[in-house]
Amino acid sequence: MRVLVTGASGLVGSRLIKLLSSAGHTAIGLDRSGSELAVDMVNAAAFTDALSAAKPDAIINCAAMTDVDGCEREPSAAWAVNAEAPATLARYVRTHDCHLVHLSSDYVFDGDRGGYRPDDVPNPRGIYAITKHGGEQAIRAVAPKERFAIARPAVVYGWPAVAGKNNFGSWLVDALGSGKPVKLFSDQWVSPTHALNAAEMAAELATRRLPGIWHIAGAEVVDRVTFGHRLCERFGFDRALVQPSRMADVNLPSPRPAKSGLDVSRTSESLTARPWSLEAALDRLHAEVKGKS
Repeated sequence: MRVLVTGASGLVGSRLIKLLSSAGHTAIGLDRSGSELAVDMVNAAAFTDALSAAKPDAIINCAAMTDVDGCEREPSAAWAVNAEAPATLARYVRTHDCHLVHLSSDYVFDGDRGGYRPDDVPNPRGIYAITKHGGEQAIRAVAPKERFAIARPAVVYGWPAVAGKNNFGSWLVDALGSGKPVKLFSDQWVSPTHALNAAEMAAELATRRLPGIWHIAGAEVVDRVTFGHRLCERFGFDRALVQPSRMADVNLPSPRPAKSGLDVSRTSESLTARPWSLEAALDRLHAEVKGKS
């Protein structure tokens, strides 16, 4: 199977390339630079030409502008990457026998209650959330429903950092491993997702050509302080370095959902690649840091 992966040099995309290749598929990486296909996805004509040349049987869209506060500062850039590029993919899928898996975000929900199921109605707050929801809506409006899956991970992490951009896990390992204190929110509940686990689930959705909306997040919902404590326990770091804080105490440019935990029961019941427990995910992170993965 020919599978094109956008954002191929990113945290999830790079793992997808390796996973798909090891499983015997032809994995084609696409990114602005450093990949087999170097294309700027916001250039719709060039992007469409690249898709036509690649002739994929499936596409996994990992490309996104994920800097939440950066999106608030540059809404046009965020809209172009997070909403317009997925719309280009949807138009391509509409006219070709190709299955699309689009990686979205838990941030499409407002975070007022948590435990969100795939069929719950989004209510995005902030430019990042609005543009990610815009990408979902464009795909649902244009692509045939049997040819796409929307897959929502949350707080994706892994080692090492990609392109010099720390993720939640790599940042904590760097800071806590150096004995530096970190302030983590005690009032934000999330579904932390190891990048390899997200890649496994996205790959299965693509190769099985499964349609619908899926939550491909970690199996446990925890507040960020608890995540920090659990990481300290696994790595042998000093728990006292984790300093609880509250979102209201920080002047954040963009709002964050307080309870964006995702219900992954459908994924656990339907996929072979199931959401990992936090213990298993931290074991994997530890192995990556120690060079044993």
